[in-house]
Amino acid sequence: MMVAAIQHDIAWEDGPATQARLEPLIAQAAAGGARLIVLSEMYATGFSMRPDRVAEQPGGPNERFLLEQARRHGSWLIGSIAQWSGPAGDPLAANVAVVAGPDGQVLRYDKIHPFSYAGEHEHYRAGKDFLTVDIDGLRVSVFICYDLRFADEFWALASDTDLYVVPANWPQPRYEHWRALLRARAIENQAYVLGCNRVGEADKLSYRGDSAIIDPMGHTLAEASHTEAVLNVEVDPAEVRRVRERFPFLADRR
Repeated sequence: MMVAAIQHDIAWEDGPATQARLEPLIAQAAAGGARLIVLSEMYATGFSMRPDRVAEQPGGPNERFLLEQARRHGSWLIGSIAQWSGPAGDPLAANVAVVAGPDGQVLRYDKIHPFSYAGEHEHYRAGKDFLTVDIDGLRVSVFICYDLRFADEFWALASDTDLYVVPANWPQPRYEHWRALLRARAIENQAYVLGCNRVGEADKLSYRGDSAIIDPMGHTLAEASHTEAVLNVEVDPAEVRRVRERFPFLADRR
């Protein structure tokens, strides 16, 4: 299957402007044959700690955009969105990775590890449940940004995962952590990892991207830094099986 990471800039807290920027990039990814297209964390608004300004109800405009693009291009799209997904009166929103299918399917993953260093936990509640979705025989598990630092969450899904997808807003000062952790998650779980990070400037932070698609042996198949880019790469669940059969390391995990 062809998959794509779209490394893009974000118009701060402006969904319509960001969507206009993304439409040609999504079309480019789809024209390259991508069946799965991944955008960044809080793809439409940036990593805003003002859910009163950026959060929407499930089915809101930023989610509808993903569904419209999925239908238009016959592809699956993944990007995270600030959403009000709790009970009525809950003051906290959630950072939700929306998985939008071409036939109108919607699945959601709430970020398990809010980024407390930036106060995310004060505005967005922690999720509890994992999400793995089968897309044309490719088993895709979804995490978001800071989750990448917590290896045990990835380990828990390894036996049922061919590809981990990690949308992010990972800032430049810690870019080497991002790069190293993406490769580590691929190597230790013997699975593909697609990390999709943003570029640009926002809220006094710089983002250099370093989006990458990495194979089960830890080889980087495609990567980009500093500028907007579309990374299209073919991944194969049979390769995951071959690597795990040749090097049966997962069986020794305790």
